[in-house]
Amino acid sequence: MYPPAMPRQPRLDAPGTLHHVMGRGIDRTTIFQEDADREDFVRRLADLCQTGALAVYAWVLMPNHFHLLVRTGATPLGQSMKRLLTGYVVNFNRRHRRTGHLFQNRYKSIVCEDEPYLLELTRYIHLNPLRRNLVTRLADLRRYPWAGHAALLGGVARPWQDTATVLAYFGRRRRQAQAAYEAFVADGIPRGRRPDLVGGGLIRSVGGWAQVLPMRRRGVKTAADERILGSGAFVERLQAEAAQREAETLRLKRTIVDLPALAKVIADHTTLPEPELRSGSRRPAVVHARRLFCQVAAKGMGHSGAAIARFLGVTTSAVNRLAATEELPGVRRIGKML
Repeated sequence: MYPPAMPRQPRLDAPGTLHHVMGRGIDRTTIFQEDADREDFVRRLADLCQTGALAVYAWVLMPNHFHLLVRTGATPLGQSMKRLLTGYVVNFNRRHRRTGHLFQNRYKSIVCEDEPYLLELTRYIHLNPLRRNLVTRLADLRRYPWAGHAALLGGVARPWQDTATVLAYFGRRRRQAQAAYEAFVADGIPRGRRPDLVGGGLIRSVGGWAQVLPMRRRGVKTAADERILGSGAFVERLQAEAAQREAETLRLKRTIVDLPALAKVIADHTTLPEPELRSGSRRPAVVHARRLFCQVAAKGMGHSGAAIARFLGVTTSAVNRLAATEELPGVRRIGKML
C-alpha cells in the first residue's frame, strides 16, 4: 500500500517576491530543438519584462529544461508563466508539427530569500551550459546567447534583462563590477552541481543533512517549507503573510453580495454616483471605482468575469485585467464593511 498523496500546496507569491522557476520537458522531451524555438521563448520573456510583469536577473535555456530567476511585479507569477508557456507551446507544436503537452506537469517555483540566494542562484543558473558541456570554457559563456551571463558581461545585448541589480553587488563602475562578477562565477565551477539550490525546505536552506543533524542534537528548531529557500525567520514571515492573505480571502468570501448591492457599497465608499460606475467613463475616479468593484467581486466573492462584465457593460478581458492588477487598499476595508 502506498501512502495517500499529499495535496499540492498553493504557490507563494506577492509583488516583489524573488522566485527560482524551473520547467522541464515531459518525459525528458527536448523543448528547445532549434534557435527559432529559443528566440521565441526569449521574445516572450522579454515582453513580460517590458510590461513590468517580471524582472529577470538570471536565466538559461537547456535542451530539455529552463531556469529563471525572477522577481514578480503586480502581475502574479502564475499569470505571467501561463502567458509565457502557453504561447510558446502553441508555436512550438506548430513549428514541429506535433500535438499535446510539452512541459512536465506544472512548472516548479521556489520563493527565495535575497541574501545570499540572489547571487548564488545567478551563478548556479548561468553555469548550467558549462556543467552540461554546451560550452567548453567559462570564457565561451561571455557570448553564449541562451543564458543571461552574456548580458551581464555585455557580450549579448538583452536590454530587457535586469543586469544593474546583480552588478551592483560587485561595484559601482560597470567594468570593474563585470570583472568581479565573472570571478565570482569562476569560483563556483569547482562546486559542481548544487542540489541545495534547486529546492526549498530546511535541509536545503541550511546546507544539507550535515548541518541539520547537529542542529537537531542541540535541540535547535527552525521553520521549513518545501516552497521556500531561505532562513527559518524568512520562512516564518512568508508563512504568516500567506496565512493572513488566506484569512482575508476567506473572510471576504463568507458574505457573497450580489452585484447591484456591491455597486451601492462601492458608490458609497468612493462617493461616486452609482450610475457612473456602469457608464463606461474613463475619468480616473471612475476607473478607480471600477477597478475596486472588479477586485472585490472577482477576488473576494468569486463572481465570474463574464457576470461582472455584463453588469458593468465592459468586456470580460477588461474585468480580468482590472481584477489582476495590484490590490487596492479599499478592498480590505470594504470586506470589513460587508
